[in-house]
Amino acid sequence: MMFRKLRNRFLALIMITITVLMLITFTAIYVITHQNVQAGINMELHRAAEFGGRISGPPKVVMGGEDRIKTPPPVEARPGDDRTASFTILTDSEMNIERIISFFDGEAAFFTSVLEMVQSSGKEEGRLTFEGECWAYVVQEIPGIGYKLTFLDVTAQQNILTNLIYTFVGTAFVMLIVIFFISRYFANRSIAPVQEAFLKQKQFIADASHELKTPLTVIRTNVDVLMANEQETIQSQAKWMNNILTETERMSRLTNDLLYLTQMEEAREQESVIHSTFQASEAAENVILTMEALIFEKQFDFAYDIQPDLTVYGNREQFQQVIMILLDNAVKYTNPRGEIRFQMRQQHHEVVISVTNTGEGIAQDQLTRIFDRFYRTDPSRTRARGGYGLGLAIAKAIVERHRGKIYARSEPGLETVFYVHFPSQP
Repeated sequence: MMFRKLRNRFLALIMITITVLMLITFTAIYVITHQNVQAGINMELHRAAEFGGRISGPPKVVMGGEDRIKTPPPVEARPGDDRTASFTILTDSEMNIERIISFFDGEAAFFTSVLEMVQSSGKEEGRLTFEGECWAYVVQEIPGIGYKLTFLDVTAQQNILTNLIYTFVGTAFVMLIVIFFISRYFANRSIAPVQEAFLKQKQFIADASHELKTPLTVIRTNVDVLMANEQETIQSQAKWMNNILTETERMSRLTNDLLYLTQMEEAREQESVIHSTFQASEAAENVILTMEALIFEKQFDFAYDIQPDLTVYGNREQFQQVIMILLDNAVKYTNPRGEIRFQMRQQHHEVVISVTNTGEGIAQDQLTRIFDRFYRTDPSRTRARGGYGLGLAIAKAIVERHRGKIYARSEPGLETVFYVHFPSQP
């Protein structure tokens, strides 16, 4: 629920931002287009007024008081003047029609009506709509004679602006729908790592609390026994004291491992660990010498193959720690009288380590989870084998710190192989 609300807020923020940007963009485009269209209309209108009306054919003249249109002698046509219909009305000082110059067929009632609309508006320049057509007009006073009214048909230009608005609205609607689903997809992907980290942190706290609870319970129980036998000597209470010491050491190892993991993560971010080129073959052999006695004590068949003079760029102690963790893990999960094999070879610019042990193996769906903190494939047998499920998590942190990779392959019931790739060069 919390992450759903977070996603919805993130999505709402994206949609609001995009909507505002689209609104600003479309408004700017419309304003610029509107200004350009109006500038073109004004230029056409004043040019028509200057030349007495557009000339697209023989001009038609209606004399004041007549109801039909007469055709005067032809007038010389002007280049480029056939793009827009226009007409001119000449009136006296009382706004009575004296003459109409028009270059399209029209009834006298039409010209009378538009003249009345101009008179009622009281404006010297503007727009009017008559019978579905839009006309731009300008009124010019002719001193001592009357007025000259020039009209220009701007229906096409007005339709362009109207269609532009409809286009913007339709485009914005479609784009917002598409952007909504795209944003939702990426919002889910963006929140997924946060949700995963939160769940891992939550699981980590639960697991750490559980691991600490067990030794604390044992310690408290043994302390209660000691308190109940205050008169006894320390020697007679050695059993309870040893139990307390054992659980204290377990808690100490747990806290040290957790602290080490935290330090590894900080080191990865801050690049504070010093790396250098060291002899990896010698370092691996030193670890094997310390583990060899324990392996043979368990009566496991152990074999190792280390290519001489291999070098690794990194931290020698952390490199050895990874090998120690993998061998210790192999000892814990090898079947009785089983086999452990260790191999280290050069492959291209990497040193590849493989640690193989026979045993129960790991299910395929668990192979990617075994490197998580506190994760164990068999929690019921953990206490008998020791450990808290932090070893592989530490190994992964170290390997990633060295810009390498670690993974496992397993055949359940047969064997498990852990592979580690360390870079041999910076």
